[in-house]
Amino acid sequence: MSDCIFCKIVDGKIPAKKVYEDEDILAFNDISPARPVHVLVIPKKHITSLASATADDTLVLGKILGKANEIAVAQGSPDGFRVIINTGRVGQQEVPHLHAHIVGGPEPVGPMLKRI
Repeated sequence: MSDCIFCKIVDGKIPAKKVYEDEDILAFNDISPARPVHVLVIPKKHITSLASATADDTLVLGKILGKANEIAVAQGSPDGFRVIINTGRVGQQEVPHLHAHIVGGPEPVGPMLKRI
């Protein structure tokens, strides 16, 4: 997708601090980290969100989760981490390209959600 910021990162048109890359996925440090470890993992293929993912995307989605521990440990979160995939308006997805946040660091990440 020509106007997608993450597609531009995949194409090398926008720089990013890459921490992992293979033929299917790219992981890079978030430019505005919320935790000491905050990495975004994206499929190189443009998938707008989990809501638009299809059965054809199963392998790349599995790879994102399958590499999460390796990426978290390599970035300094060996004692655990959280994976977050925001989807759509209600899920507060900010970039319309599916991405997983890997967050962690030396201390616990805090509560999952605020109670309403």
